[in-house]
Amino acid sequence: MAARGDEEDLWIGLDVGTQSVRALAVTATGRVAGWGTAPLRSNRDGGRHEQSPEAWWRAVAAASRAALAGLAAQPVRGVATCATSGTILLVDAGGAPLTPGLMYDDGRAVAEARRVNDLGPPVAVSAGWGLPKLVHVLEHEELPAGARLAHQADVVTRGLVGKAVATDWSHALKSGYDLARDRWPEELLEALGVPQHLLPDVVAPGACIGEVGAVAAEQTGIPAGTPVFAGMTDGCAGQIAAGALAEGQWNCVLGTTLVLKGVAREVVRDPQGVLYCHRSPDGDWLPGGASSSGAGVLTQHFAGRNLDALTREAAGHEGTEVLAYPLVSRGERFPFAAPDAEAFLIGTPASEGEHAAALLAGLAFVERLCLDYVELLGARADGELSLTGATAANRYLCGLRAAVLGRPVRLLECAESAFGMAVLAAAATDGGELAGAAQRMVRVREVVEPRGDTAALRERYLTFVAELDRRGWLAEELAERAKGETVSPSGHRTRRPPGDVT
Repeated sequence: MAARGDEEDLWIGLDVGTQSVRALAVTATGRVAGWGTAPLRSNRDGGRHEQSPEAWWRAVAAASRAALAGLAAQPVRGVATCATSGTILLVDAGGAPLTPGLMYDDGRAVAEARRVNDLGPPVAVSAGWGLPKLVHVLEHEELPAGARLAHQADVVTRGLVGKAVATDWSHALKSGYDLARDRWPEELLEALGVPQHLLPDVVAPGACIGEVGAVAAEQTGIPAGTPVFAGMTDGCAGQIAAGALAEGQWNCVLGTTLVLKGVAREVVRDPQGVLYCHRSPDGDWLPGGASSSGAGVLTQHFAGRNLDALTREAAGHEGTEVLAYPLVSRGERFPFAAPDAEAFLIGTPASEGEHAAALLAGLAFVERLCLDYVELLGARADGELSLTGATAANRYLCGLRAAVLGRPVRLLECAESAFGMAVLAAAATDGGELAGAAQRMVRVREVVEPRGDTAALRERYLTFVAELDRRGWLAEELAERAKGETVSPSGHRTRRPPGDVT
């Protein structure tokens, strides 16, 4: 892949998040040669969440300089950027910000999201998506001629190149871009009052959109002339970093909440709208969904406790009959849509260890229900499964999840979104498939096999599903699938063997 020797060449991945910017310098064999980080601050006011676009660029410059410190002798072959999905702003004709960055979870556009959905968009939207926020800004702000829509990553790529550049279809998805038709939906946007001249050009992730300019090189330390490649959202970047790029492979990211992302040959259509598809530059579809359940409940109930110490206590109570639904906040988004759903705890834990055991099992049960749902929609889920996120370092929890899922799980050396962008840049430089670059660069730290005796966990999972069903949150088809049942046209029911998730 590299003319001067693989270990000498570097690719830079940039990840513009909520709390910080991360920059990684990665070799062709997946070794992280350098890294840097710089903090970001948010302005929150009720449902509003904004950040300064100028601060994004300053943090990118600082993180990049730190990542490349001491690596001046090694050639940099390319750079790509990921950012939060659904974060938008308006810029003027010269690229200067006209608005703050409206972040992915900014909630001011609830009414506009309903209007969008009433018009039948390509994919159902929520208030956090870029399109309803764009409509809100257009209706509440006076904008000069020449104003244009931009995404968080676009601020960075424009800063690197020194002029306006195209956006990528991954960041544009939540602004309304129709991935199936590869175009902006003109009729929908016209009905919403969004003029065509406001919209950026769109290219595939991995397309070369320019080179690092002299000014940016001085500020970031990335050499002038380095190719700049269109990136993807942070969730897609994390999926690349996990190497989940072949049909049937999935990546489960368990942090504050749970995110599941996989690969399918054809677009996966979900009548509930809780699962939607990005698109890979390789041509496959990347279905995924984000739950409102997650490990954030551990922080809520055990503030300040070390996760490793907590799971050591929980391990002795794995057989507890206490049942927990680990919802971080009211309302569930995936694997079912239930705005009124609330966390529950059935039974009285005798100790913190037993309480933690119930919550940890609940996390694994939600994860399995997510995989049951994607299979119900017709997607394959029989490929390799990777676990990433803040909890992937906890050996007990990973083992528990493997046991509940009834399948081996992969743990990775580096699963950061910035690493995924370095892989994307390497694939684009080489002109090969993204999946091939990931196979060369993604390093597996460990494979955790499921334990042999999981019958008790299987029965508790069925009890968990039955409780969700009793509360009216699950569709009948999902409840049947989760219980391992299929129903024939004659009404005959059959059950899959325990532990079988295929």
